[in-house]
Amino acid sequence: MHVLKELTVEGVDKALRKAERYRLLGEPCEAESIYCDVLALDAGQREARIGLILALTDQFRTDLGRAAEVRALASELEDGYERFYYSGMVAERLGKAQLNRYTPGADDYANRAIREAMRWYERAQALRSPGDDDALLRWNACARTLDRRGFQEPADMVMPGLLMTE
Repeated sequence: MHVLKELTVEGVDKALRKAERYRLLGEPCEAESIYCDVLALDAGQREARIGLILALTDQFRTDLGRAAEVRALASELEDGYERFYYSGMVAERLGKAQLNRYTPGADDYANRAIREAMRWYERAQALRSPGDDDALLRWNACARTLDRRGFQEPADMVMPGLLMTE
């Protein structure tokens, strides 16, 4: 195993900007590495924690293997609004990743995951700051996705691994 180089305190802001650029360029693994370097220096660094959640969910398109890890990261966010909002993002991105899989049960999983996201967004919306409509916008995007696909509310919304824990 390699001994990783430590980031300097002075380099954190530049590293965070670089990680965001990597995410925007569609290179979430590179962004993930930078966020991990920042968190190794300061485990409580809020922007890096959120960035890591997003970088990991960016990878769902090709790899769902770390879904439990990213769910746990979202559930550990200290701020209630952020915890609910990013838990919604995780569920939404899991669901949307399933929409592009053509395997048995993928549509059902997607339907349930997107509905789970909508419940998280409703909880976040209740805690939002005035003028912060992000959770509402995400809820609407989820609703439109479900409507376009013609997905109906499943009779049984219990799904292992996607149960709300708060």
